[in-house]
Amino acid sequence: MIIKSVKSSIPSKQQLNSLIRYYEIGKFIEAENLAISITNKFPKHQFAWKVLGAVLKQTGRVNESLTYMDKSIEINPEDAEAHNNYAVTLQELGRLKEAEVSYTRAINLQPRYFEALNNLGANLQKQGKLEKALTYFNKILEINPNYAEAHYNMGVTLKSLNRFKEAEKSYKKTLKLQPDNARAHCNLANIYVELGRFKDAELSYNKAIAIKSDFVEAHRYLTTIKKFLFKDEQFLKMQKLYLDKKTSKEDLCQINFGLAKAYEDLNDYKKAFLHLTEGNSLRKKIMNYDINTDKSLFEKIKSSYNTISKNSLETDDLTNKMTPIFIVGMPRSGTTLVEQIISSHPLVKAGGELPFIKQFGGYLGTEASKINKLSLHKFRENYLKKLSGISKNYSIMTDKLPHNFRYLGLITAVFPNAKIVHVKRDPIAVCWGNFKQYFESQSLGYCYSLDDIISYYKLYENLMTFWQKSFGNRIYDLDYELLTMNQETETRKLIQYIGLDWNKKCLYPQYNARIVKTASNIQIRKKIYQGSSEQWKKYEPFLRNKFSYLLKK
Repeated sequence: MIIKSVKSSIPSKQQLNSLIRYYEIGKFIEAENLAISITNKFPKHQFAWKVLGAVLKQTGRVNESLTYMDKSIEINPEDAEAHNNYAVTLQELGRLKEAEVSYTRAINLQPRYFEALNNLGANLQKQGKLEKALTYFNKILEINPNYAEAHYNMGVTLKSLNRFKEAEKSYKKTLKLQPDNARAHCNLANIYVELGRFKDAELSYNKAIAIKSDFVEAHRYLTTIKKFLFKDEQFLKMQKLYLDKKTSKEDLCQINFGLAKAYEDLNDYKKAFLHLTEGNSLRKKIMNYDINTDKSLFEKIKSSYNTISKNSLETDDLTNKMTPIFIVGMPRSGTTLVEQIISSHPLVKAGGELPFIKQFGGYLGTEASKINKLSLHKFRENYLKKLSGISKNYSIMTDKLPHNFRYLGLITAVFPNAKIVHVKRDPIAVCWGNFKQYFESQSLGYCYSLDDIISYYKLYENLMTFWQKSFGNRIYDLDYELLTMNQETETRKLIQYIGLDWNKKCLYPQYNARIVKTASNIQIRKKIYQGSSEQWKKYEPFLRNKFSYLLKK
């Protein structure tokens, strides 16, 4: 926040200068006391209220700060900066739509207010209004092409729109203007990973770490694409962060995952397991996950299916004949590889992990009272509209969100022509793979405890049995292990099920140059290989029979 003195004959110039100085050098107690003194003596002096609100926000009393910011605006509703500060605070509290209104007021008062324009764009990006967000970043750059923050946020938004080449250009422009922007280096590296350009990614991650040695995200990301042959400089930096008592719990969590990967590369599985255990424990506490929430969800899904089934849509009723291919299963079961195989066919467009089933129809899967043919038609319409927007004229498109297995009842009722590929893998390999992975998504809280993972696997297993009994003929079960052992045979069967003519490209998924955003983006760039499902056995001495239930499968 930029504090500007407001000319007033009421408080002394010395008081105002002291107030500004205290705030700028971080003496917030002194600033707060002085601001309170001024507002008590001169309650209509807007600037003091404004500073008081800013001080409370800086000292963590965010909700309280809103009261004083609001008072500041009440006294002077024409202060664009006050509206912007108020919006920033609302946004920090997650009140995004209210923040949007306040940013807009600031911009209406001061149309060339770059900070407010940039903040509004970032706000819209958080709301998922990506195209609208771009208009504000473009507006800034039309006026000032060298506004680095707008280039950066443009990159974030373009990446969210899967416009990776444009996002790359935006980050490079940011770095031309701000060479020491560690976050931009890291984000650029993430793009390179998703494009399969791992050498470029490693270089960019290292630049980010060179600028900011405690940049834990960059450390963790880098460990996923490099092989540790010895305790190198990066390893030592991570170890230092791990031992530093000032490292936050969130950062310590990520450092633990990074060190676990490093120790695994160095064949020290005991230390790797200890770091995995600590990292997962921290992550679970941060996410505050409770397995009972998912147990309740799964019961609601099953109880709603009968109503969904009775309202199933008929093929003759449908105008849009686009064929979605739903690839489902547990995370880390091989769904990304299967999508890579299918989308190697020239007639198939890869959609990746699309959020639209839950976004548009999640409530239908759990609330029987809202289910009728009209609501199902509306859900289908919204979903296919989104699909058409990214299909680029393809009539066959994959949707590879693993957790869509929860909504297979809804999917079969709404998309009679859809293909459903259920990827099965050795249950221990699946559970262990989830425990080893740091997921960005907030929807995978069960992955941070072996007990929770196993409990969730049982829920998944039970629900898939329910679907098999209800409409088993609609589901194609693909065994991951069989696929790796008999690649051509299983691939041919898969392509035949989808209803496509055979294409040899499907045997070489490693050459599929599509963008891959999942945790498997490194593995799928390699030739299909056997043995990955046995990796957990390296940790078997430390697991204390945790997987005894799964071994019986």
